[in-house]
Amino acid sequence: MADEQEYSGGKKKNNSLPIYGNHETMNLNNLILTNIQSSVYFKGMLTLFQLKTYHEVIDEIYYQVKHLEPWELNSRKTQGNSGMCGSVRGVGSGGIVSSAFCLLYKLYTLKLTRKQLNGLIKHTDSPYIRALGFMYIRYTQPPADLFGWYEEFLQDEEEIDIKAGGGHILTIGQMCRQFLVKLDWFSTLFPRIPVPIQKSIEQRLNDYDKQNGIVAQPIVSIPQQPERRERSSKEYYRSERRRSRSPIAKRSRSPTERRYRGDFDDDARHSRRSHSREKYSSSKSSKYYRDRSRSRSRERNDRRRYEESRSSRRY
Repeated sequence: MADEQEYSGGKKKNNSLPIYGNHETMNLNNLILTNIQSSVYFKGMLTLFQLKTYHEVIDEIYYQVKHLEPWELNSRKTQGNSGMCGSVRGVGSGGIVSSAFCLLYKLYTLKLTRKQLNGLIKHTDSPYIRALGFMYIRYTQPPADLFGWYEEFLQDEEEIDIKAGGGHILTIGQMCRQFLVKLDWFSTLFPRIPVPIQKSIEQRLNDYDKQNGIVAQPIVSIPQQPERRERSSKEYYRSERRRSRSPIAKRSRSPTERRYRGDFDDDARHSRRSHSREKYSSSKSSKYYRDRSRSRSRERNDRRRYEESRSSRRY
């Protein structure tokens, strides 16, 4: 398919490639595209801005691309993202966009021809040059043409480490198969393939495996890079307060809880008083307390009778 030429109305297209989807964004995630266009590496006068030719960009890929993630390692921050946006793919404050995606978008601005794209995916200098060619196909070519582009490379054994910081090695063939059957790519998504075309691709993959005696292996999901999240000052204060609390300390009750538990507290106070009375009444000095209370009552009675007699004499 990659070597076929297209005809329209009896006229041969001059080695041009169709573009699928959004012609302005290259079907990239809006957050990634915004960070690419605003990055110093992409728009700086001494970086990608000065690269004008296809071969200059290939040389830049050879020297600068070390992984295929959209973000550099540990560069994203999600401080302040909570609720519905807390763990949504592509939602956040961005980070340092990778050189791979900057150069992928730079290739798109050059409007590659079919011959140039074939040169990318068959390049012999670096697997990352080939990988960006395959990613360019996945982002820009019509879904119905994807299998034709990738079929030739499904058994390619050249290895490539796709993860930032290293640690996730795939062959070119495994990566092409991943592009055909999965939408996820680290923290972003490829353009969606319509369901009928997706079923056709899966059927053609099964037929290809049977014809070549390939035992189908499950597609391993791309590991998601854990995003570093910085704690706000409020969260830091709460954690420090929780840490400083002694094991036997009790938290103070809220006003609502105090109102709700008021009846139980009153019952507890009454029970404590009754227990104290029983204690004193059962003690050895109980006679002293009874005599003391009786003497006080006699004094009150005597005082009351004295006041009554005094008032009667006055009148």
